[in-house]
Amino acid sequence: MEDSTIKLPSELTIAQVDKYRNIFLDIIDKNDVLVIDDSRLKRIDTVGVQLLLSTITCIAFQKKTLAWHSQSDAIKESIKQLGLNEAIFTQYLNV
Repeated sequence: MEDSTIKLPSELTIAQVDKYRNIFLDIIDKNDVLVIDDSRLKRIDTVGVQLLLSTITCIAFQKKTLAWHSQSDAIKESIKQLGLNEAIFTQYLNV
């Protein structure tokens, strides 16, 4: 088994989404138990939030296990600002 941790960069914005989308999908394909580590994340935009939502949805759809390490204030704040109270986010984050 390879590293099953999806490590978010310090910035997850439209400029990084293509690169990280492929990295995330590769980790998801190779593991059944995954961890999202957002401890380095300082900035996330709407497209970054969309990438996280699609990543979580992909993990859930494939019936894989997900744990969330850390709780980035940047993610929590972005979710609140966007008015997202999606159950798929709130089950992992205290928002």
